[in-house]
Amino acid sequence: MRLLLLGFVLSILTLTDHSQAQERSRGAVLALSCAGCHGTDGRSPGAMPALDGHDRDYIARAMREFRSGERPSTVMGRIATGYSDEEIALMAAHFDRLR
Repeated sequence: MRLLLLGFVLSILTLTDHSQAQERSRGAVLALSCAGCHGTDGRSPGAMPALDGHDRDYIARAMREFRSGERPSTVMGRIATGYSDEEIALMAAHFDRLR
């Protein structure tokens, strides 16, 4: 019985780890679209603001503000409209992990 219970607990932990890894991977893939302007891993090579160093709350809030038009922009408002709240959260978490 103990062995069965241990196997069940380990399978749940494995599924949880796999699910978290998939979310991390999805966030990393979504964040690739940021590299063209904001640099690889959000480390801006020049005029564009850097994303590295900012926490997930700041990045997610900024993206939602761009999307709603609350934060003025030239390009980011149009880009942000293409992302759901979930996708924004995944990208923000990705950049947060790089800090």
